Parts: sequence; structure tokens; C-alpha cells
Amino acid sequence: MVINLVKQFISKVWKNIFRKKKHLKLGLYGPPNGGKTTLANRICKDWIGEEMGSVSPIAHETREIQIKEQITIKSKGKELLFNLVDTPGIATKIDYEEFMKAGMKEKDAKARAKEATKGVIDAIKWLDEMDAVVVVLDATLDPYSQVNITIIGNLQARKIPVLIVANKIDLKKAKIKKIQSAFPQYDVIGISAKYGTSVDQFYEGLFALVS
Repeated sequence: MVINLVKQFISKVWKNIFRKKKHLKLGLYGPPNGGKTTLANRICKDWIGEEMGSVSPIAHETREIQIKEQITIKSKGKELLFNLVDTPGIATKIDYEEFMKAGMKEKDAKARAKEATKGVIDAIKWLDEMDAVVVVLDATLDPYSQVNITIIGNLQARKIPVLIVANKIDLKKAKIKKIQSAFPQYDVIGISAKYGTSVDQFYEGLFALVS
């Protein structure tokens, strides 16, 4: 009973905060190639008819903070207005040689590594600006990684509301339950940002996140 009362109090506090916010900032965070920009593009195409950024099989395609303002989504008669912030993939180590293995020339690989490193620093700084965060994880990979734990730890320390997206459920190796077990303190929604699978459930999850 005490736990329920605490939850109700916290819920009321967050409702008041979000009511006062004119420009709610919703951040997309996660490791490289989890599908953040693919999800950002899906959201933007669904609600404003345009994409947010380019995607690539090579890690760290997004190396700068990208923002789309005044996005309004609707679900079950409700509306949610926010500024969407797509952030560079968080990594504990960025090695230009990995880009060379993917076919890039040394000069380009080094430039990409430098930009990606700055992008990680900027993404972490921007955490202090976020009102809520969607953590986008590749559901085919082990969620118990140093990067994922670091991201979640930073969010917990800042007491930022979090929704976890288990992306790429269209792939056979996807294991949503493993992500749920790794981070039981948060809601986990399985989607395919690429094909739009379960995005309606994701939008409902956004409303639950800020209500």
C-alpha cells in the first residue's frame, strides 16, 4: 500500500511537470546501430511526413545531435506534443580501424572516429536537457553490455523517465525477454522500426511514459 501511494505521488509530480513544459524534449538514446535514427525517421514520417536523418550499416552514421521540433502524436483520442532529439550512439570505445574494416579509407575513418567521439560527449551532455528518454536496443544482441549499463545508470542517476524499445523484432535472433530481464525496472516494448511492427504499441507507451 505504501509503495502504491509513493507511485501515485511520483505520477502526480511528473504530470504537473509535463503540464508546465511547453517544449517537452524526448531523447532517443542507445548504442550505435540499435536503430535510433530508423525509429526517429519512423516517428517523423508518421506524424510530419518527412525523415529525420540518414542511416547506414556502418556504426556512428549519426554523429551530431538532430532535433525535430513540434511533433504531435495521437493515440486513443489523446495528443502528445514534443521536440524529438536523436542522439549519436553511445560507445565506450571508438576505434577508427573498425571503420576501415567496414571499407572506409584511413583518412575518412579517422575523421569519422573523431566526430563520433565528440558526438558521444554531446549526447551525454544533452541528458541534462531531457524530459524523457527512449532507449533503443538491438533485440538480437546481449543487453548486458557495458554501454547499456552505463546508459541506464546515467538515466537512473538523473531520475529521467525511461521507456526501453527492443528493436529489430523482425529478426529471428531477437529476444525481448532477455532485455526485460536485464532491465526489469522499465517497460520494454518490442518493435521493428524498419517495418513499423508494433509502432502503435510504442506510441501508447510514450503516452504512458509522460502521463
